[in-house]
Amino acid sequence: MIKVLIVDDSASIRAVFRAILEASPQISVCGEAADAYQARSLIKTLQPDVITLDIEMPKMDGITFLRNLMRLHPIPTIMISTRTELGSALSVEALSLGAIDCIHKPNFNDIDSIANEIVSKILIAAKANVLNTASIYDQETPQLEVAGKYIKDRLIAIGASTGGVPAIEQVIANLPTNCPPIVMVQHIPEYFAHTFVKRLDEKYKLNIYLAADGQPINAGCIYLAPGNHHLEVIKTAGKYHCKLHQADRVCYHRPSVDILFNSVAEMTNGNASAALLTGMGKDGAAGLLAMKQKGCFTMVQDEATSLVWGMPKAAAELGAADKVAPLDRAAYILLNSCYERGDINV
Repeated sequence: MIKVLIVDDSASIRAVFRAILEASPQISVCGEAADAYQARSLIKTLQPDVITLDIEMPKMDGITFLRNLMRLHPIPTIMISTRTELGSALSVEALSLGAIDCIHKPNFNDIDSIANEIVSKILIAAKANVLNTASIYDQETPQLEVAGKYIKDRLIAIGASTGGVPAIEQVIANLPTNCPPIVMVQHIPEYFAHTFVKRLDEKYKLNIYLAADGQPINAGCIYLAPGNHHLEVIKTAGKYHCKLHQADRVCYHRPSVDILFNSVAEMTNGNASAALLTGMGKDGAAGLLAMKQKGCFTMVQDEATSLVWGMPKAAAELGAADKVAPLDRAAYILLNSCYERGDINV
C-alpha cells in the first residue's frame, strides 16, 4: 500500500484528492497538511511514500519547501499548480528541483477527467529513485570546452521522460557553445514546453528553441519538441531541418522519442549520437536500437542516477546501448563520440 501525504492549504482540494486517491486499492492517504510546517511535522511521524504538494501556499511556498525537502529528506513529490503562466514557470522549476511530476489543480467540473491521471502519477512516483538522484541533480557541473574538430554534419539526439527536466539541465550545463546541433524530446505537457525552453535558454549559453516546422538545424543550438507534436529530422538540399506533425501517439506519447530517433537513424546514415535518459516505459528503446543498427553511437543513463530506470532499461535489454553511464558523464561521452579524434577524457 502506497502511503500519500496531501499538502494543500485548501480543505476542499484536500478532500477531492483524498476521495480520488482512496478509491484506488493501491493507495492510502496517511495524512493531510494545510501548510509546509504541518507537512514537515507529519513527514517525521507518518513517513509517507509520496507527497502531493501545492505550489502556492501561505507561510512557506511549495518551491521553498520542495528545495529543502529534496536536500534534507528526499521523498517522491507530485506538485499541484494553477493553470497560469506563473503556475507553469513554478511547475518547471519544481521539476528541475526533482519533483516527479506536476498536476494542474482541478476545478470541481473536471474531477472525474483527471482522477486516473492523479492515481497513475502517484503509482509512478512511488517507484522513483529520489534518494540516489536528489544529490546528483544538486551538483554544480563544469562546462566542457573542446579544442578540435567535430565530425562533419554530426547530430545529437536526446530523449527523456520522468525525471528528465533536471537530467537534461545537467547535460546542457556541460555542453560547450560550439557543440553539434541537438534535437530533443522530453515528455512534458504542452503548456509547460514553452516555459521549459524559456528557462533553459535564459540559464545556459547555447541557443535553445521550441522546434518549429521547417526550422533549420544549426550547430550550437538545441531544438526541443513542442508538446503534443512529434519531432522528426529531415534533410533538404543537404541540410537538416525540423519536421513537426501530429500522427498517432507512440508508446502513449506525443512527442515520442522513438519517432525522433527513427528519423535520425534514417536521415543521418549513422552520423549521429544519441542518449536515452531517465523515464518510465519504453519509448525510445526501439528507436535507439534503429540508430545503433545504422552505425550511430548510442548510450543510456544508468540505473543508479535515473529517477526512473524504465526507458533506459528497456533499451539496454534490447542491446541498443553502446554504453551505459551515469548522468554526470553523459555530455562528455556524447561529445567524445562526435569528436574527430574521439579523445576527450571520459
